[in-house]
Amino acid sequence: MVRIQVVRGDITTQDVDAIVNAANSSLLGGGGVDGAIHRRGGPEILAACRELRATKYPEGLPAGQAAATTAGRLPAKWVIHAVGPVYSRREDRSHVLASAYREALRVADELGAQTVAFPAISAGIYGWPADDAARIAVRTVRGTPTTSVREVRFVAFTDEVYDAFVDAVGQGTSGEG
Repeated sequence: MVRIQVVRGDITTQDVDAIVNAANSSLLGGGGVDGAIHRRGGPEILAACRELRATKYPEGLPAGQAAATTAGRLPAKWVIHAVGPVYSRREDRSHVLASAYREALRVADELGAQTVAFPAISAGIYGWPADDAARIAVRTVRGTPTTSVREVRFVAFTDEVYDAFVDAVGQGTSGEG
């Protein structure tokens, strides 16, 4: 069973095997978590992302998918770039958001990562309400029993996101926290 932690802080400082990037489809950097990871991780991450675009994802990484690169200068070994959906009030895209978490765990398993730090995918510039994003994230991680990841750390940059994840973890029946 995966141990789940919620911490308030900066995902780029987490000492884990893999940091998940709330990436955009271009994989070439952006704002929020994506920009912070690219800035702090250095040019090695961008170079690896450009290689992914040139080879495996010429049209960009689709929403709900994930791919790994080096972590560059970050304390982690790898960055797993996961693309979440833009929030929509008219269309339920929660299955795409759940897929981004599941795919990140799948990639972590392929890498042999035991500890993974996640941001609140889609809860920043993509507009997903923090409480719903946290509920989907925690439910998806808990519902992925085949992963060999031992610890998932949800890293919240704001008090609102931190509180949402603490609430979501507390609503589970497995007692992790």
